[in-house]
Amino acid sequence: MGKKELAALFSSNPDRYYKVSLFDKMGFARRKCGKCEKFFWTLNDGRQFCPDHENYSFISKPPTSKRLDYVSAWKEVDKFFRANDHTIVRRYPVVCRWREDLYFTIASIVDFQRVVGNQVVFELPANPLVVPQMCLRFNDIENVGLSGRHYTGFCMIGQTCNADAPGGYWKDKCIDLDYGMLTKGLGIKPEEITFVEDVWMGAGAFGYSLEYFVRGLELGNAVFTEFEGNENDYRVMPNKIIDMGAGLERFSWITMGTPTSYDCCFGPVVDKLRDITGTDNGGDVLSRYFEAVSSKLDHTTSVRELRSLIAREMKIDEEKLARLVAPHEAIYTVADHVRTLLFAISDGALPSNVGGGYNLRVILRRALSMLERLGWKNVRVEDIADMHVDYLKQMYPELEEYRQDVRTILQLEAGRYTSSRERMNSVAMLLKTSKKGELSVDDLIRLYDSDGITPDFLVEQGVIQGVPSTFYTKLAELHTNLAAGQTAKPIRGLEGLPPTKLLYYEDETMREFHAKVIKVVDSKYVILDQTAFYPRGGGQEPDTGEIEDTKVVEVTKQADIVIHRIEGNNNKLAEGQSVHAKVNARRRDLITKHHTATHVLNSASRNTLGSWVWQNSAFKEEGYGRLDITHHSALAKEEVQKIEHAANRVIRENHPVIIKTYDRGEAEQEFTFRIYQGGVVPTSNVRIVNIEGWDIEACGGTHVKSTGEIGLVKIVKSERIQDGVVRLEFVAGEAAVNYMQQLDSQLASIAQKLGSSREKVVESFNKSMEEAEAAKKKVRTMLRVVAGPIAKDISDKAKKLGSGVHLHSTYDEELDEDYHIAVGEKAIELDKQLLYVALVSKGQGIRVIVFAGEAARKKVKAGAVAKQVSAKLGGSGGGDDRFGQGGGRSKDRIKEALLLAEEEAAK
Repeated sequence: MGKKELAALFSSNPDRYYKVSLFDKMGFARRKCGKCEKFFWTLNDGRQFCPDHENYSFISKPPTSKRLDYVSAWKEVDKFFRANDHTIVRRYPVVCRWREDLYFTIASIVDFQRVVGNQVVFELPANPLVVPQMCLRFNDIENVGLSGRHYTGFCMIGQTCNADAPGGYWKDKCIDLDYGMLTKGLGIKPEEITFVEDVWMGAGAFGYSLEYFVRGLELGNAVFTEFEGNENDYRVMPNKIIDMGAGLERFSWITMGTPTSYDCCFGPVVDKLRDITGTDNGGDVLSRYFEAVSSKLDHTTSVRELRSLIAREMKIDEEKLARLVAPHEAIYTVADHVRTLLFAISDGALPSNVGGGYNLRVILRRALSMLERLGWKNVRVEDIADMHVDYLKQMYPELEEYRQDVRTILQLEAGRYTSSRERMNSVAMLLKTSKKGELSVDDLIRLYDSDGITPDFLVEQGVIQGVPSTFYTKLAELHTNLAAGQTAKPIRGLEGLPPTKLLYYEDETMREFHAKVIKVVDSKYVILDQTAFYPRGGGQEPDTGEIEDTKVVEVTKQADIVIHRIEGNNNKLAEGQSVHAKVNARRRDLITKHHTATHVLNSASRNTLGSWVWQNSAFKEEGYGRLDITHHSALAKEEVQKIEHAANRVIRENHPVIIKTYDRGEAEQEFTFRIYQGGVVPTSNVRIVNIEGWDIEACGGTHVKSTGEIGLVKIVKSERIQDGVVRLEFVAGEAAVNYMQQLDSQLASIAQKLGSSREKVVESFNKSMEEAEAAKKKVRTMLRVVAGPIAKDISDKAKKLGSGVHLHSTYDEELDEDYHIAVGEKAIELDKQLLYVALVSKGQGIRVIVFAGEAARKKVKAGAVAKQVSAKLGGSGGGDDRFGQGGGRSKDRIKEALLLAEEEAAK
C-alpha cells in the first residue's frame, strides 16, 4: 500500500480522520475534485476543482487586509501564537548535527526528531511550540530564481505539539489556530481558504493531513502524526504529534501580491541589487511573466520550455523576453544562494568538495558565475550577505555575531573561484574547438567535479546553449547520501543478556574490581555483570588489562553489553565464576589525558581560527592523539603555534573538568548544539563534559579532573587531509615530555655532527648551508664550462627518429638533476630537433627532466612527455612546451618509462 492507497483509505472515513469542528462551525463542505478526485473542504459552493488545478490569482491582487514583508509576517505569526499560549523556540541550526542520516535541516519537525535504537522519537523542548526554522534543500536548484517561488533556503514555520502531553491538543484546536492565524494574523477572508485532504509519510511515522490554500497558493500543511511503523504494519503512537509546517515566504507573498515571492521575502536586498546593477523593475511585463511561470510551472517540464510558451501567449519575442528577465532571475538567484550560505556558514558549515559542503560550493560558484556572466563586477557576495544580516537580524539576531566570519569564508571562496579562471578558460576553449558534439549532463558533472566549471560559465563562453534542467538536481543527489560507515561484525550469542553495569562511570579512578562471568563466547569473548574496562568508542581506544591471569587485549560495546576479548583461546574463565580484574592503569591515564587534551585543542582551534571550526573526527591512544577539524585551508606555522599556546595556557590555568548527565533536550537548550562535537548521541540522556570557562561537549569518554593534570600538549604535525578538513596530531602528558626529550636528543646529535653547541646549532647550520650553497655555485659554474662539449657529444650520438626528432634518453644514478638541467638546456640550443629526457635517481624516487628543442616542439611537448613518463613511474609531472619535470617512485618501470618517451617522440 503506497501513499495513494493510504490517502484513499483515510479519505474513505473522513469523519474519523479529516472532519474538524471548524468545518461544522463555519459550514465548510466536502467536495471531490472533478479532475484528480482529491477531496477538499470549501465555503465556495461553486468550486468544482481542488486548488492543485488553480492558477495563482493573488499576484497584483492580494486577498488580505494586511501588507506584510518577510519579517513583519513572522512578527504577526509570533504575536498570534504567543497570545494562544505557545512557546516561541529559537531556530535550530541548519546543519543537522543531531541526526546521522541528514546533513542539513530539511523541515521544522526535524528539530525535534531523535533516533534511538533505530526508531525515531519526538523530543519537544516545550509543548505546544512554534519555531521559525530555516531549512535547506538542494533538489530544485535549477528553478531557484527562475520560478518566482523556489528556494535553496527557506523558513518553515513549525507549529508542533505532543497531543498526549500536558499543554497538548489535537486536530480541532490545531485547525482552529491555523484558521485564526490566516484570518486574524494575515487578514484573509474565510471564503478564500480551501483545505485539501492528504497524507504524510516519513521517518518511521505517518499520518493524515490538511493542506490549506488561498487563491492557488499552498500556505501550509497540518500533519496529524498518529501512527508509527509503515503503511503495511502500523500502530497508534503512544504520543500523537501535530506537525504543521507553513512557508513564511508564502505568508508574506500572499499579503503582498508581488510578481515573485523573492521581491517581498528578501526585504531590501533585491531593491539594493537592482540599484547597484542598474536593473529596472521590469514593470507590467515582468509581473505578467512571473505570474504565468509561478502558476504553470508544475504542469510543464522546465522553466525554459515554459518561457517559450509564455512568450507566445504574451506575443513577445522569446529572446527579447529572455533578455528582459535574465537580470532579474540572476538577482533573485544570487540573493537566495547567498542567504543560504549565510545561514550555513553561521551554523558551522564550509563550502567544500565533500559531504554537505559540496552543495554549498555548488550554489556559491553558481552565484559567482552569474555575476560574472552579467558583468556585475561591483557586486560582491560578501556584501550581499551583509545586506541579509542587516535585514534579518531583527528576526535572527545571532547572524550579527557571525557576520565577519561569513565575509571571511565568502571572500576566500570567491578568490579561489577567480584564481581558477585561467584553467577554466583553457578548458572552455578546448571544448569549443573540439568536435565531440553536445555535452551530456554527465559530461557537465565531470567538468564541475574535476575542474570546478559550472554550466553557467560554459553558457557565458558559448560552449553550450543553456544549463540542462536536470543538472543541479542530479549533481546535488550525487553528493547528498552520507557515506555508509563500516560497522564491526556483531558478536552472536548475546541475546537475552542483561546490560553491563559500567563501573568506569561510577568511579573513574577505579582500576581493580570484582565481577561475575555471565557469558563466554567462542572461548575468547568474556561478558561480565559489571566492568571498569572502558570499551572502544567516540575515538577513544579501549582499556587493556587482566581478568584473573588472563590478558584482556580489546574491549568493545555492543548495544548495552561490554565485551572483553581475551588473549588466545582460554578455557580458564567459566560462566558463573567470580573473578578479580585489573585495568592497565598507566595506559588508561595516558589515554585519558589525550582525550581531555582533544577537547582543549578543539576549542583552542575554534577560538584561534574562527567559528566554522568543528571537530570532524578524533582518535586518542596512549602514545598520541589526533584531532580533525573543519577549516578552509592548511594551517600556517603561526596558526599552529597560536593554537598550541592557547591550549597550554588553559592547562596551566588548571580549569575544573565537570561531568554531569542531562536530559538531551535540556542539554541542547542550555548549551546549544555545539555539544555535538563528537557526533550524534544515541540516547535520551547526554553526558556533558564541561571544561569550565573553555569547552562544553557531549562525550562518553574518560577525562581528568582538571586541565592541569594534562601537564603539557604539543602539536607534532598539521596537514590538510581533505577539502575543508585539517588534521592535528599531538602528544599530551608523559607522551609530550617523551617527545620533547627525543627532540632534545636529536638536537644534541645534530649539534655534535656540526661541531657546535645546542645553543648555537641554528647559527652553525646556517653557516653549513651557506657553505653548501657556495659549493653548488662553483659546481654550476664548472657545469656551464663543460656543458658545451658534453651537449655536442649528446647531439652527435642522439637517436634520429622517423618523426624528425633527435632523441637522447638516459637513466642516471650518479649525476644529479642540476647537471642534467645545465646539459639539457645547452643541448637543445645546439640541436633544435633534440628531445632530451633524463631519469635521475634521487633517494627512493626518480626525478624526470625533459627539454625539447625549438624544431622538436612542433612534434612533441616537453611538459606532456614529463607528465606521461612521471605517470608511468607512479608519480606526476608537467611543464610547458620547452621544459618539463616531474618524478615517481617505481624504479622497476624505468625501461618502460624510457620506451614511452621514445614512442611519444616518434609520433
